Amino acid sequence: MNRTGAAAIIIGNEVLTAKVQDQNGPHLIKRLREVGIPLRSVEMVLDEVDDIVDAMNRARSRARYVFTSGGIGPTHDDVTVRAVALALGRPVVRLPEMVSLIEARAPGGKVTPEGMRLADAPEGAVLLPQAGSWFPVLTVGDVYLLPGVPQLFRMQLETVLARLSGSPVVLHSLYLRLGESEIAAVLDRVALDMPHVAIGSYPEFDPSKDFRVKITVESADLAPVQEAAERIVRGLPAGAVVRRE
Repeated sequence: MNRTGAAAIIIGNEVLTAKVQDQNGPHLIKRLREVGIPLRSVEMVLDEVDDIVDAMNRARSRARYVFTSGGIGPTHDDVTVRAVALALGRPVVRLPEMVSLIEARAPGGKVTPEGMRLADAPEGAVLLPQAGSWFPVLTVGDVYLLPGVPQLFRMQLETVLARLSGSPVVLHSLYLRLGESEIAAVLDRVALDMPHVAIGSYPEFDPSKDFRVKITVESADLAPVQEAAERIVRGLPAGAVVRRE
């Protein structure tokens, strides 16, 4: 199987028990979209090793890149490193480079055993320098272990995305006065004739809005997007389009 794109695993009891609202998943979705890396899945799991291993196996079966969020701190519930190591079939080792970074920040170079857990990583892990922070990005085998704290997650995500390549899509949107049942036949025809173009239909139920359905047309190239959008408009009754973006 040719694995492409990315998958994400949001880890944390606090997210699944509503103690904390996840901000990292929505931000990752937005940024991957902007840089043109297709996102295959987002999964939320508890701070349980078996749950994370299962999620990792699913993510790696469908995507080339896997992003995790959370569970890489020094406390008892930070088990992401161990779980990722198990999923990859690698032992957990202590990285000398991280030991040096941790000791350099500790008063008198004395670090608690718990604090030193931050130096643990799956064997073969690589540290990517993080601008504006002493704490580097931990990555192993196209898996990127990012922190759960939103500010740190966003910083480290940008470091990772700067190293990856994607193909941003061309997107055109149509806002229509008609309901989905009135436009379905037109969309069916265009979608059947142009399978290389992705066409989406999203109804709007807020009566204060000036449209009833938003249609999106997207592809890697401009020409087919323009052609599909024009074919949709030509197939609709006059005045059906409120606006185009």
